[in-house]
Amino acid sequence: MAGQVLSEVSGVVAAGREADLVAAYRELVSHPLPDGLIRSELLRGQDGVWRIHTLWRDRAALEAVRNVPGDAPAPRLFREVGAEPVLAVFEIAVHLTAQVGPV
Repeated sequence: MAGQVLSEVSGVVAAGREADLVAAYRELVSHPLPDGLIRSELLRGQDGVWRIHTLWRDRAALEAVRNVPGDAPAPRLFREVGAEPVLAVFEIAVHLTAQVGPV
């Protein structure tokens, strides 16, 4: 059975280009999202390391985006700010969603 996958695109972004990356990501996610995209986050780490985690319905949904001619969106964002993207794909083996009570 094909299950969910998480793609991770990461790169080291120069301090002077971090705001550009954030703005480009916000612009990207303001448009209609591809079929099968469940969730995506832009994450800031230490020492200029940034990551885009995207949860996909299945590997086929991810591959559909990656197989469109041209650069896939997440790697393109990193290249546009001068960072070399690194891609990793993980199969979701176990999933937990915490139940949050009333606020």
